[in-house]
Amino acid sequence: MLTYGLIGIPLTHSFSAAYFADKFKREAISDVQYKLFPMGNLSEFPDFISNNPGIRGLNVTIPYKQKIVRYLDEVDESARMIGAVNCIKITKFRELIGYNTDVFGFEESLKGFLGRKKTKALVLGNGGASRAVQYVLKNRGIEFTVVSRNPFASNQRNLIGYDALDAATMKAHQLIIQTTPLGMHPDVLSSPAIPYELIGSKHLLFDLVYNPEETAFLKLGKEAGAKTRNGTEMLHLQAERSWSIWQE
Repeated sequence: MLTYGLIGIPLTHSFSAAYFADKFKREAISDVQYKLFPMGNLSEFPDFISNNPGIRGLNVTIPYKQKIVRYLDEVDESARMIGAVNCIKITKFRELIGYNTDVFGFEESLKGFLGRKKTKALVLGNGGASRAVQYVLKNRGIEFTVVSRNPFASNQRNLIGYDALDAATMKAHQLIIQTTPLGMHPDVLSSPAIPYELIGSKHLLFDLVYNPEETAFLKLGKEAGAKTRNGTEMLHLQAERSWSIWQE
């Protein structure tokens, strides 16, 4: 039986196993399984691969999307430019090839959400998922500013702290994309420290978190009149893209 799975820590929030189990049943795909592989330390990864010869593909989640790159034999161009991998194909020669399917999932989901609206974006967070978002925004010609708890930890020009989110900045950036784990189950009450009182009906709030369906970030935005979208569609799209890569 061929095995696919997800590595990271924690994995209790993940819908991936249920998603793929349903896919395999719905499409009558036999002799395959998708499993969760909690990994407390990425140094365990080489032995994990050696000890599991039946694995043909992996998804990668928090906190290893960036650190996993050093363990791979090859990295797809977009994933290399982003510096983050969330999908690994394992060839019959046991070569590990990294991809970033967050790019595909986010871009496709953003198209339907944004429509023809033209605006600048705020990207909350600067981790692996954020880098995929930034890559898509650059390709679509959308100006953006990254908001980080540690704005001085990087030489990135368009990086600011949460304390810089004044009325003028919030008005100029009507698309707000939340890329951090804040609000993810079980920590459902947490949310990014942005001035929600400055959000209005012209704002669009996109949260990459999909569990719960409505995070505190989205709830506060909706209460202020903003249009909102969670990460469920993005999850499905990137999962299907991962499956395609594994079958190529």
